[in-house]
Amino acid sequence: MREGTLDSDGPVEALPDEFSQRADPDPEGGRIWRWFNRLLDAKSLTLILIVVVVGYLAITPLAYLIHGTFVDDGALSMDSFRRAYEFSGIWEMVYNSLAYAIGSALLAFVIGTSLAYVAIRTNVRFKSLLVATALVPLIIPGLLYAIAWIMLSSERIGFINQVSNFFIDRPIVNIYSLWGMIWVEGTHVAPLVFLFMAAAFRSMDPSLEESALVCGASRWTMLRKVTIPLVRPAFTGAILLVAVKAIEGFEIPALIGLPTRIYVFTSRIYFEVQNFDLGAAGALSINLMLISVIGVFALAKLRGNARDYATVTGKGFRPQTIDLGRAKGPIAAVVLFWFILTAVLPFLVLLYTSFLPYYQKFTFEAFGKFSWDNYANLFDNRIFWASVRNSLVLSFGSATIIMVMVGIAAWLVVRGRMRGRNMVDQLTFLPMVVPGLVMGVALSFVYLRNPLPIQVYGTIWILMIAYTTRFMPYGMRYAVPSLTQISPELEESAHVSGATWWQINRRILIPLMIPGLMAGWIYIVITSIRELSSSLLLYSPGNEVLAILIWIYNDKGELTTVSAIGVLLVLTLILIVTVAYKLGGRIGLQTD
Repeated sequence: MREGTLDSDGPVEALPDEFSQRADPDPEGGRIWRWFNRLLDAKSLTLILIVVVVGYLAITPLAYLIHGTFVDDGALSMDSFRRAYEFSGIWEMVYNSLAYAIGSALLAFVIGTSLAYVAIRTNVRFKSLLVATALVPLIIPGLLYAIAWIMLSSERIGFINQVSNFFIDRPIVNIYSLWGMIWVEGTHVAPLVFLFMAAAFRSMDPSLEESALVCGASRWTMLRKVTIPLVRPAFTGAILLVAVKAIEGFEIPALIGLPTRIYVFTSRIYFEVQNFDLGAAGALSINLMLISVIGVFALAKLRGNARDYATVTGKGFRPQTIDLGRAKGPIAAVVLFWFILTAVLPFLVLLYTSFLPYYQKFTFEAFGKFSWDNYANLFDNRIFWASVRNSLVLSFGSATIIMVMVGIAAWLVVRGRMRGRNMVDQLTFLPMVVPGLVMGVALSFVYLRNPLPIQVYGTIWILMIAYTTRFMPYGMRYAVPSLTQISPELEESAHVSGATWWQINRRILIPLMIPGLMAGWIYIVITSIRELSSSLLLYSPGNEVLAILIWIYNDKGELTTVSAIGVLLVLTLILIVTVAYKLGGRIGLQTD
């Protein structure tokens, strides 16, 4: 029998050659053609483009940083490490870095945890002030916070030492010390610990504590053996977060430590860059990045299994507040004092100085010298308006680019079926372990040694790349939970009704994700406006941003101008944070 078709009414007949070829195509060629057709559709092209862009932003700077550090004149060399670690104060720098990170983390933990417990589990007064204080890191950037504390604790004319000189005839605070650095960093990040621990105390079943008290345990024993073990994931996470943040921080070590040659990793990196030794800066940067990676890895391990700490089950419970009794008044006074010390005083010293012709001690006669001259001079300053424009372009631009990019990347991670899609999530997380100063050094390696055909280094676009790379992880942390909360059934129903992938995203997913995406966008705008460390190594004259302008004027000793810029910046951030608090919703800043 010959090949053909079976006809029930007649014999088998052979097919024409052209029909035989269509009925029996080349299997390999068919698979390639179908794969090529899928590759060309808009959905696949979009996803591939996002993967390429994310991979480029996350991997390229680190690859060039490693290559530029270990390769010299085309040969493998450790000379960069020799130059970086040959100075006599190397071990002192390591000690300062660890002491600064651990000390500020412990201080922040003690303060933040105590205030969170008082706010959530007791009937203390002024709870709203504690919530307001929790927003201090967002409202007052670390750069301004350090400058404010320098002015508050100046040995000769600082307000705090001025008060102490009146009562005990000697200053009590030396801010230019390792302890001063720990105090400023610890008090600035304590509100972050407050947010961590407040969420943990709010969701913990208080009946376990009540049972311990009924069994005769003292309150101290209850805290030590019941409360603290139950919130271990939260407090280990909080300690490691603020420790990693401290060891990566630049503003406070630079402003307080450098004048007295107290070096930590970040300030030493800045010193090497100022001496035009990118190789030594790269060697220090790699070690600092490894410390950050270890800290993030330890954070994941120490959190343990979440089920081991679950206390909210199917059984209902009602959190009971502890009556402070006679201690209610003194603790309320402590809360009020803390709010004034960490939120009111730093802003008031900036406001006070912004109206003076020059920085001077607090006296009633100084009020007679108040004027609007500093603000008038700013508004007439072309560089100030250029820095405002640059800050707005960079913050709004980077936030928009990030949220569009991670919105699509989140779909690939959460809904996609592509192999290795989780790698995209890991790539977006990678810049989170890279300190801002290290990112600046890494991008310097990329665009100084291997420039693109289009000039990037020395323009505002290098800052846009730095901001987009650095804050991409924060956008992803908002986008993924936003999409996870949306049931896939909505997309399936739309697909069955004939909607394309783009139509599903435009008319269903994006509108439902707007609260989370908007909260992420506002958060990135806030952090971008305050960014200093990566900007300091990448800006060029004419491309200054507000943080750089504050740094320059502070370096010149023009504290009244710094204070005027700081007041305007803080008021702007208050407005943005207020909008964020209103629009953030469940995924917004108030639960971040």
